[in-house]
Amino acid sequence: MRIVVSGSIAFDYLMRFPGRFRDHLIAEKLDQISISFLVETLNRQHGGNGANIAYSLALLGERPILMGTAGMDFDEYRVWLDEHGVDTSGVRIIPDVFTASFFANTDSENNQIGSFYTGAMAYSNGYKLAEAVTGKTDLMIISPNDPSAMSQLAEECAIGGVPFIFDPSQQVVWLDGDFLMHGIERCSILICNEYEWEMIAKKTGLVREDVVRQGKTLIVTHGSDGSHIYSGGDHFAVPVFPVTTIADPTGVGDAYRSGLMKGLACGFGWELCGQIGALAAAYVLEHIAPQSHSYTLPDFVARFRTVFDDQGALDSWLHYDTRRSEAVR
Repeated sequence: MRIVVSGSIAFDYLMRFPGRFRDHLIAEKLDQISISFLVETLNRQHGGNGANIAYSLALLGERPILMGTAGMDFDEYRVWLDEHGVDTSGVRIIPDVFTASFFANTDSENNQIGSFYTGAMAYSNGYKLAEAVTGKTDLMIISPNDPSAMSQLAEECAIGGVPFIFDPSQQVVWLDGDFLMHGIERCSILICNEYEWEMIAKKTGLVREDVVRQGKTLIVTHGSDGSHIYSGGDHFAVPVFPVTTIADPTGVGDAYRSGLMKGLACGFGWELCGQIGALAAAYVLEHIAPQSHSYTLPDFVARFRTVFDDQGALDSWLHYDTRRSEAVR
């Protein structure tokens, strides 16, 4: 399956605060916040929703095409992605502008405060799928990017008959009801977290049944409570994959989407797709930064089967991974 991943490409600056944010916030003074958190660690990592999704998809044996805009400092990042199996031919370079950057501070309870500098991402408006990719696209995900670019891609996919996942995620805060409805009406799948869904529902007036009645699949992630997939008359509650350590939550949702899309590429049912997403997310949760994890498909399948039962569906991955490894060597 030919998969295109559209979304932000960024550098992540990840900080860790050893205390709890809530211990330093005064409820009656939230309209006059002036506070600084002394952090104990700082890591500069590869990130961006689009690049994160593409990276984990490549680990899972796909060759996703990353579509987005990056800055003059992207050369090293491109090499990293290329070496890990991502097709970066769809990345447009914007001269004299830096690649977008995400600054995230995470506390001891894994609550996170983040800021995002758009940089080259602001130039993604007007960049068409037809310009980035030649030939047929079987599945696309429109993940957080410049809002105008997201809207234009949704329209282009709808006109061109390209099935796509609408993933507004962090951009929900900035998007109005009309914009959200534009993407929802045209997509095949809507994915968001629990809080984002509540915001979408409030801004659009939609309830879950409205989305499903339109023939869409709605996927809502609930953090440590797993994810819920609503499709047709079916509802699948998918638990999280248990981990022994939690290093950092940044990029966990992106990896979940990668696993989900890998399952769709293989033609699996929704429950199995969600379970693959749960394990893909677990790998990220156990590492600092969204692209510092690595695994082979045999490793993934072996670990998957310690918790979930794929009834042999993943056997084909083992043979595929062997062929791919030999080709790489």
